[in-house]
Amino acid sequence: MNRKYEVIWAHVAENDLKEIIDYIAIDSPANAFTIFQKIKKKASSLYIMPEGCRIVPELKDQGVMQYRELMASPWRIIFRIAEIKVYVLSVLDSRRNIEDILLKRLVNAD
Repeated sequence: MNRKYEVIWAHVAENDLKEIIDYIAIDSPANAFTIFQKIKKKASSLYIMPEGCRIVPELKDQGVMQYRELMASPWRIIFRIAEIKVYVLSVLDSRRNIEDILLKRLVNAD
């Protein structure tokens, strides 16, 4: 039987999602709602087998292995697994430079 995880959204990930939806809603509120549902549904699927998702390649190249991602193309849902919880940490547009975004967040976290 598969282990079930609790999926928890970090504040920054909620803000990421809000910014994505707000931006899309400027041109198409209906499309924004569809994309919101797509991302939330994809993230909620993490309650089963999140360890099957790939490690974030940009971080893996730096030896950081605890962060994984799930694609809801073109968005990347970045998360971390801790015991029986999955923490959704960011929702980022894969067309942007992910390394720069993560570096900026880490520097501003101090």
